Amino acid sequence: MIFLAATARDIRAGGQKYDKGVPSPCMSVCQMDDDTALCQGCLRTLGEIGQWGNVDDKQRRAIWQAIEARIVQYAP
Repeated sequence: MIFLAATARDIRAGGQKYDKGVPSPCMSVCQMDDDTALCQGCLRTLGEIGQWGNVDDKQRRAIWQAIEARIVQYAP
């Protein structure tokens, strides 16, 4: 979760590091949590996971913003 939080902050800050594209938050865990309906690795919904390859960087940044909010909501 630390990696997700750090990447989300970097993307929100808009650094040049992500000028060539917003990275996928996939952590290769790919297991959905029954209680939250979120992936246990990347905290995305099935819809967000499914659409990732077809959305532009603006929409990917919005997904990262949602992930960042979920980290705050679900972090222990």
